[in-house]
Amino acid sequence: MKKVESLTINWSTVIAVGIFHLLAVVSLFFFSWQNLLIAGVLFWVSGSLGIGLGYHRLLTHRGFKTPKWFEYFLTLCGMLALQSGAISWVTTHRLHHAFTETEKDPHTVTKGLYWAHIGWIFQGTGQGHDETIMRRYAPDLMKDKVHVAMNKYYWLPSVILGLGLLWFGGVGAVLWGIFLRTVLVWQTTWLVNSATHAWGKRRFETSDSSTNNAVVALLTFGEGWHNNHHAFPRSARHGLTWKEIDINWLQILLLEKLGLARDVYAYKLNETTIKTT
Repeated sequence: MKKVESLTINWSTVIAVGIFHLLAVVSLFFFSWQNLLIAGVLFWVSGSLGIGLGYHRLLTHRGFKTPKWFEYFLTLCGMLALQSGAISWVTTHRLHHAFTETEKDPHTVTKGLYWAHIGWIFQGTGQGHDETIMRRYAPDLMKDKVHVAMNKYYWLPSVILGLGLLWFGGVGAVLWGIFLRTVLVWQTTWLVNSATHAWGKRRFETSDSSTNNAVVALLTFGEGWHNNHHAFPRSARHGLTWKEIDINWLQILLLEKLGLARDVYAYKLNETTIKTT
């Protein structure tokens, strides 16, 4: 593994992430079944509908299409994950695929698991893209004024949601629905960047170290079938066998039946392409 070069620490990010993790721990003293339900529903909305379906499979890879209003809805769900706006997130992920495990990969695992998991956020520039970079790697989204505005004010929905939760369920609802839930979505999403490039099984001989990790897939609604994804990035289906449970893919199929998803691209596994190591 290469050593992480000395980079300026993003103190605002470090402090914000630290506060969220601290309050996530505090939330455990405010347990109630209502708060657990709130956190669970929002974990699905932000982590699955928002990050998995919206930011990743729809906006980054265009594995399927939706009506524009529904695309904005999924983007709004993704904003609740507080992982930057969609344009910034998509730019980072497209860079990851274009330069996987090289110096230009924002969260390359070649710099170590810590860097791939969270270090790149604390010290890297992966979430601080300038307009030139975003126009180069996310031109489709930069042409959309609504997406540009949503990218700029990605934090606003969480503030509004937090105020709503405070009114509805008090401090405990805010701690569980915003802080604990956000930390859980962060950590599980980051596991895709780190754990699935270190532990798991490889079906395809890709040029990177990506693996299929069942535990990460379970925690991320199917995003952990990462070797499958790196082999066929555009595919809206990541779990390629019945054993590889992919909740996000099942939801896309449901959306297709409801008329909310079309032109769905899904790679189909056949015997000639199977190679498990």
